[in-house]
Amino acid sequence: MRARSPTRGAMEDLQRAYSRLCKESGAEPQEAVLRQLQQPLQGRLDLTGQSLTVDTCWALGKLLQNQTVWTELILSDCMLSEEGLTMVLQGLCANTVMRLVDLKGNNLRAAGAEALGKLLRQNQSIQSLTLEWNNLGTWEDAFATFCRGLAANSALQQLDLRNNQISHKDLRWNNIGLLGGRSLVNCLPSNRTLWRLDLAGNNVPGDIVRAVEQAMDHNQEQHTAFQESQVRTHILSREVQHLQKERSKQFVDLMETIDKQREEMAKNSQAVAVRMGQLQEALNERHSIIKSLKAKLQMTEATLALSDQKAQDLGELLATAEQKHRLGQQDAAERESKLLRDLSATNEKNLLLRNQVDELERKVKSQQEQLFLTRQELTHTSAELKMRTVEAEERLDMEKRRARQSLEDSEKLHVKEVECITRQLEESQKAMQERVHRLEALRLSLEEELSRVKAAALSERGQAEEELVKARNQARLEEQQHLAHMEEKLRLLAQARDEAQGVCTQQKQMVADSQARASQLHLQVEGQQRRLEELQQLLSSKDQEKVAEVSRVRVEMQEQIGRLQAELAGQESLKEKVAALERQLKVIASDHREALLDKESENASLREKLRLKEAEIARIRDEEAQRASFLQNAILTYVQGSPLRSLSPPK
Repeated sequence: MRARSPTRGAMEDLQRAYSRLCKESGAEPQEAVLRQLQQPLQGRLDLTGQSLTVDTCWALGKLLQNQTVWTELILSDCMLSEEGLTMVLQGLCANTVMRLVDLKGNNLRAAGAEALGKLLRQNQSIQSLTLEWNNLGTWEDAFATFCRGLAANSALQQLDLRNNQISHKDLRWNNIGLLGGRSLVNCLPSNRTLWRLDLAGNNVPGDIVRAVEQAMDHNQEQHTAFQESQVRTHILSREVQHLQKERSKQFVDLMETIDKQREEMAKNSQAVAVRMGQLQEALNERHSIIKSLKAKLQMTEATLALSDQKAQDLGELLATAEQKHRLGQQDAAERESKLLRDLSATNEKNLLLRNQVDELERKVKSQQEQLFLTRQELTHTSAELKMRTVEAEERLDMEKRRARQSLEDSEKLHVKEVECITRQLEESQKAMQERVHRLEALRLSLEEELSRVKAAALSERGQAEEELVKARNQARLEEQQHLAHMEEKLRLLAQARDEAQGVCTQQKQMVADSQARASQLHLQVEGQQRRLEELQQLLSSKDQEKVAEVSRVRVEMQEQIGRLQAELAGQESLKEKVAALERQLKVIASDHREALLDKESENASLREKLRLKEAEIARIRDEEAQRASFLQNAILTYVQGSPLRSLSPPK
């Protein structure tokens, strides 16, 4: 992961900050550092081969504390002092974006090892650390501090400690030996992140090397399995999310249906409420009619009460008349008795009294006639009153019957309408309940179908995963075989290259030991050049073989992938995993290409060193020739100026 290329404004800010820090320390900014700060190199600060002062290292350490532009720091072959290196590493301790640090060829010693241990303890962002061609293993206590810091670090993925005079430690061309190899084998089970450990040139037995390689393969397989499990988990999470979305969509549809039904029920309820209101208004009108009829009935009853009162008054009058008649009869009887007594007492007055009696009889008759007429009139009045009472009662009964009939009709109509509305409501409720039951049954059937589909999908997924595991195991076995074959070839190439490096080291030592063997070294250098040409030819042939092998492997993998795709058509998850295998194969091929590029770069560096050695030998030869000519001239001058010249006989 690299940061975006810094903008010109950010680079100018870094230049100003560097110049300001240099002025604060009382030193002048170095032109080489300013030139590098002017170049936006994709998040990289490359100061390879620059001679950096302590003040510059202090300023760089201050810059590295808070900067977010550089993710790679290259300080190879700078021959930094321990004080300057400590300042740079102190600045890196607080940095959170640095991913790669290259300190190759800086002659790091005790203080550098301790500063590196502190850096590894505090910094958790550096993933690659190159410390090749230093002397970290010379001081055991300081290197132990470095190892403790390395043990506390959990972010470092690549560490290069070649040519550091390390004994019983982890790198090639050191002196690990049997005990160190066994210690590595004992420590590797607790490590889960290391993928590659090169132990070439360390006098480690082959079985220990194979055990270390098996541990590295195990770590790589665990990492691959972890990545596959993450991919599978991501796929399953996406499927679960898809199912959840579908279920939520079904739930939303069901809720929308229920809402629509509720709206329909609300509309029906509103219609029923309106109908009930209308019926209530009709019922109120009927009640008002009934009230008016009741008022009329009350008026009729009042009229009837008045008629009854009149009849009662007439009855009282009739009773009074009868009482008067009885009183009159009593008076007449008394008078008759009196008259009879008078008649019996006085017969003399009969004639006189007879006239009076006749008159009285006529009066009595007239009174009796009047009484008869009164009785007849009373009878007629009673009959008329009775007829009126009967008519009034008949009218009252008719009105009562009419009112009762109208009331019964209105009540029957109201009951019928209420029953009709109730039946409609019950029918609508039953229809709604039936619809809800049907929807509930549909939901249950959908859930059962969804569970069946999930079970079928899970079973199919399990079968597909089993088939994929089988295919992956087979592909992994074939890939491991091809990789083992290719790694064996690379190991042979690495041994040949290591032999060439050993010969170059011997040549360097021979040149340093004696200048008298310059001609012999020249011949050996020519032989090594021929050997390098042969190695280059061999490397080119091996490259061609490797390319052919990789193409053949790619063709085979593509054929196998085609077969798998033909067998597992329609299963998208398997296609993605096969694509993952293809990407892994491309990564492996790119790793092999990078390894070959590294070898080519190392060969180029060896050729450059040979060229420098040849130039140095030519320079030494020229110096020797110059010295020889100077010595010859001096001898000739000495001989010419010596007195023996005059004594020598002339030629």
